[in-house]
Amino acid sequence: MVSLPATVSIREVGPRDGFQNEPETIPTDRKVELIEALARTGCKRLEVTSFVRPDVIPQLADAAEVLARIDVPEDVAVSVLVPNERGLENALALLEEARGQGGRKAFDEINVFLSASETHNQKNVNRSIEQSLAGLEIVLKRACEQGLRCEGVISTAFGCPYEGHVPPERVLEIARRLHAAGAREIGFGDTTGMANPRQVGELFAQWKDGLEEVQLTAHFHNTRGQGLANVLAALQAGVQSFESSFGELGGCPVPPGATGNIATEDLVSMLREMGIETGIDLEALLACAGRVREILGRPLGSHTLVAGPVDWRI
Repeated sequence: MVSLPATVSIREVGPRDGFQNEPETIPTDRKVELIEALARTGCKRLEVTSFVRPDVIPQLADAAEVLARIDVPEDVAVSVLVPNERGLENALALLEEARGQGGRKAFDEINVFLSASETHNQKNVNRSIEQSLAGLEIVLKRACEQGLRCEGVISTAFGCPYEGHVPPERVLEIARRLHAAGAREIGFGDTTGMANPRQVGELFAQWKDGLEEVQLTAHFHNTRGQGLANVLAALQAGVQSFESSFGELGGCPVPPGATGNIATEDLVSMLREMGIETGIDLEALLACAGRVREILGRPLGSHTLVAGPVDWRI
């Protein structure tokens, strides 16, 4: 029988990965409301925004205001996505400003990203993999000098809609370079939902052997309905860290048809039924998903939001 972990860590990425893919901008007041509610569900890690150019992703143009206004418990780690050196400059300026205001924290962690596919990376950030790595190595070094914890996220780690197969050795080499530059955590992204459980188990076993003393995180999308099956395969391979989005918000800017991340409430519900502790209050999380559904005014992909938690008292 395969051993499963007793506990897992979940980073909620809906306020960044989810909100940036909405066709209309969510008002800042509503973002602050939702982030503060998520921070009180028991989730200890939240990715709340990104320092990207406002003309590229206008949905996150209020990054500085959101970070200045949110009030989250001290034990909740706030992370931001930093796409490049310019984004880091903006992030560090805000960090310095916050530190000058009585030590208030703006954020605790940064996430950087690139694709393991040359074609996807070009379409997503208009750079080659090598160009992205060179820039991110600078970003990671400077962020570490500021005492920030860093995660490197590798998109299309399980397959690319333009190139198909992505060599696992290439993914591992990218991960090693990000780790050498200062990333303590590496996220492996199934950006367009191409992974299958057998592949996930085999690849995480391979990557785990090649990345000692690195926290490995799985980031699955539910594009083809295999997200939670892939979670189980990752658990069986020893992965204890996941990223997900409440309400199954999110997606990928390229290509068309790339739907959202696995829903955090579906993930928490499954793990709870399996006896794996997350520290997250499922009912409180469902209230957050229900609220964002109300704000967006449309149905969401979350199954547990529709069906409710399993009730064994019936």
